[in-house]
Amino acid sequence: MKKLAAGNWKMNGSLNSLSEIKTLATRHTTSAIDILICVPAPYLIPALQLASPLQIGAQDCHHIQKGAHTGDISAAMIADTGATYVIVGHSERRADHNETDALVRQKALAAQGAGLCPIICIGETLEERESGQALKVIQEQLEGSLDPALNSSPFVIAYEPVWAIGTGLVPSASQIEEVHGFCRRHLVSEFGSTAVDVPLLYGGSVKGSNAAEIFAVKNVDGALVGGASLRADDFSAIIDALENA
Repeated sequence: MKKLAAGNWKMNGSLNSLSEIKTLATRHTTSAIDILICVPAPYLIPALQLASPLQIGAQDCHHIQKGAHTGDISAAMIADTGATYVIVGHSERRADHNETDALVRQKALAAQGAGLCPIICIGETLEERESGQALKVIQEQLEGSLDPALNSSPFVIAYEPVWAIGTGLVPSASQIEEVHGFCRRHLVSEFGSTAVDVPLLYGGSVKGSNAAEIFAVKNVDGALVGGASLRADDFSAIIDALENA
């Protein structure tokens, strides 16, 4: 399993800011890890033209291959651009668009069916964490979002505690280790020994100053990075930390 540094630009960036991707590609021409940027859909093709040897991915896909779904983008369309990954189940999609675990499951299957690697996001709210329900929530999301058929192709799990996304708050190393260990055991129980090779990413206020500490945690195989992936200098620091972990 190769470690993965994945950037999620969310609804940020412009054509001009794609120069940050070109800078990253120039700095990281050879790497022992996979480096991915998930850009807004209008920028997929121009990003791909600048990104090699980096990977480019999308931030969401529809669960149906085609049809009367105005404004939506299918996994097949994303794959047709040359992109290789897609994020599904991000907490902002779950909150803003009322996406359920069942829908996330369908999207992950659609992504794999189109030849994409889905990054399946899970994570608890602060209220759930403080009430001692974090692992219960994680288990429910894993059971609801993962279809047994996923094991036939690559997929990634990203643990992003909702309360840590964009807030500057970061769980302790022991809290991250507890959740990632729980996820690994669940995956092996459900999918067998091959699940030890499913990358487990941590996401939530990852930056250059804390990346090394996070990557030293057992079962952390990389990161899903938001704001700190928008600038090449900031994301490079995280990439370097993962390469040295």
